[in-house]
This record gives sequence, C-alpha cells and structure tokens, in this order.
Amino acid sequence: MMAHDQAPEHEFEAAPGLPEPLPRGERLLWQGAPDWRVLAREAMHTRMLSIYFAVLLALRGATVLAHDGSPIEAIEAILWLLPLAGVAIAMLSLLAWLIARTSVYTITDKRVVMRIGVVLSITFNLPYSKIDAAGMRMNADGSGDVTLLLDDADRIAYVHLWPHARPWHLKRTQPMLRALPQARTVAALLSSALADAHGVARIALPTAIGAAHVPAANAGQRPLAA
Repeated sequence: MMAHDQAPEHEFEAAPGLPEPLPRGERLLWQGAPDWRVLAREAMHTRMLSIYFAVLLALRGATVLAHDGSPIEAIEAILWLLPLAGVAIAMLSLLAWLIARTSVYTITDKRVVMRIGVVLSITFNLPYSKIDAAGMRMNADGSGDVTLLLDDADRIAYVHLWPHARPWHLKRTQPMLRALPQARTVAALLSSALADAHGVARIALPTAIGAAHVPAANAGQRPLAA
C-alpha cells in the first residue's frame, strides 16, 4: 500500500481519502496517489515544454547571430527569455505537486474511490457494478495509468475529473488513476478485485501505450489482469 501524506484541509476526513469509514464487510485493498513528477511530465507535459523552450531559445540566439550579432548579444537575447521558460515550467510543476498532494485513490473489494480537487475536493465512488471495462497505460520507467470505463448511465463531466481522466475522451469520459509509480501492481490488484466481484476469471491486460480497454463487468465478459 502506498503511503500518502494527509493535507491539512483533509485532516478531518472520517477516513483518509474517504468521505466516511468503510462499511462493515468492505476491505481496503490499496490506497495511493499520483507521483507529482510523473504527473508533471505526462499530464502537464513539462518535458515537451522544456524541449519547446530549448528550441525557441536556440532559434533566438541563432537569429541574433544571423543578423551579425555578437556571441555576447546572442547570449543576452537568450537570457531575456530564459526566466519566462523557467516560470512556465515551475508553475506547471507546482500545479502537478498540488494535484498529487490533494488526490487519493482507494481500491476496496467493492469499489474504486477517487478523492480529487485542489481548491474544492470531490469524491467519486465507482462501484464495480458500474465499471464496464478497464485498461492500463505503461510508461518506460514503470509508472503508468489505470483507466476505468463506466457504463453509459454513469458519466462524469470531463472538467470535474481533469487531469484524472483519459485524455481526449470527452463524450464518454473515462476516470483514470493517473501517474501511479507501480501501475502494474495496482492493475493486477484491481483485476483480482473485479474478478472476485463478478465471479469471473482474469485475463491479461495490454500494457502498450494507448492499449484498448478490456471488458470487465458485463455479463459474459471478463475483467482484466496485469
């Protein structure tokens, strides 16, 4: 189980990450939060932004040199833009840190609970009976995301979930346990919980980036496994 520091504004929760203590008979299987560094890289795109600014600064320096500027003038032109790049990346990294600090994902033997929100906390209870499918997206460093596809009757607005939602799926939003340091372990645990909840066998979960979801909860379908 991943440890998660409790933010001061959540100190009075009935249970960490939960609106109320677990009912009798419900077992906590796992609880954790996004890794802010992975969240910054994957959701805030700080790595791509860093590359963009590096190219922009290089072009700025090259332009000065191409117009008969001296190397000192080229460096000065770059230094004028460098703080802007630093501030932009720092702000996105801070946002990722705040999101990770105020988010808690909980998996029990009956549901997935997502407590999210930096300014206004929202808790989403997602019973296994409402989950149609699930999938996993792995990163090269072993981190990744676990995505949940809810049935048609239970939809959550994308704006309420972001960034805890599968990107670009706006019409039928898909809640996402995002930037998990040990995504494969969490996916395997969720697979077992879904299988137990629906009385079916587990199947292997695709781990490629953008992998299709594997049916989970409907009759005749099987949940996934990592």
